[in-house]
Amino acid sequence: MKYIKDYKDGDRVFDIYLCKHKLSAVTKNGKPYESLILQDKTGTIDAKIWDPNNAGIGEFDALDYIEVYGDITSFQGALQVNVKRIRKCQEGEYTPGDYLPVSKFDIEEMYKELLGYIEGVGNKYLKQLLQAFFVEDKDFVKAFKQSSAAKTVHHGFVGGLLQHTLSVAKLCEYYCNAYPLLNKDLLISAAICHDIGKTRELSLFPQNDYTDEGQFLGHIVIGTEMVAGKINKIEGFPTILASELKHCILSHHGEYEFGSPKKPAIMEAVALNFADNTDAKMQTFTEILENSTETGWMGFNRLFDSNLRGTKLE
Repeated sequence: MKYIKDYKDGDRVFDIYLCKHKLSAVTKNGKPYESLILQDKTGTIDAKIWDPNNAGIGEFDALDYIEVYGDITSFQGALQVNVKRIRKCQEGEYTPGDYLPVSKFDIEEMYKELLGYIEGVGNKYLKQLLQAFFVEDKDFVKAFKQSSAAKTVHHGFVGGLLQHTLSVAKLCEYYCNAYPLLNKDLLISAAICHDIGKTRELSLFPQNDYTDEGQFLGHIVIGTEMVAGKINKIEGFPTILASELKHCILSHHGEYEFGSPKKPAIMEAVALNFADNTDAKMQTFTEILENSTETGWMGFNRLFDSNLRGTKLE
């Protein structure tokens, strides 16, 4: 198959893709059309059916796998598929793994490395808490391995939450070596737990969309509640330690305007905020560069509030 990332203006499309989104709409002139988002493991592309009554457009719904025939055009600087024909595909005609974006790193190897960090936690209460999630809770483990870290922006792929969490833990380990005043057990535990709420904030692929709970509460509150629920089952868990860990989760976005109910008040919370922000920003920039064909200035990016430039090693 030809992957979405490889298309360019003027190409002909004749392949199978996942219909991630489908919306019926009307043009300014009152003519009905359908707007689609097609997806494979390399990304998504906008598609339009300008003549929904065309006999070549078969019946299908969002999250169906469809065979698409059409042309690639450029609209306002972005590629788009002008769809001529569509056929709904049946199981056996496609391999689901070709259509879900997935981490470039081995999920099981990353999880094994994360378990190594848990094994290295010396505080018996924190270790018991981490093991309650990442060893004993099989449903949580399955969801954590498959979850993305975001709907878009950064780590928006299968295994993205695990990849991001592991990177944050590694950064926090460096901070602990550089700044010995940090409570390593607390910071590493906070790093591992800081985004666990995303297992319930976002649905798994292929939807990868906000759940009702995610819309109402958000992953920071959900994750804090999840940690509190496990702590309540651990006899003798120190009250102040529980509050410090929950504070790190509640404040890990750093600012009220970024969704944190609290600002960092302890050194470990400051370190977690910086580690989380560093990995998110570096991954975001990485994905921008990987998805761009530009070699120089790439234009203004609202996430960085700057005109970005790609650099190449000579």
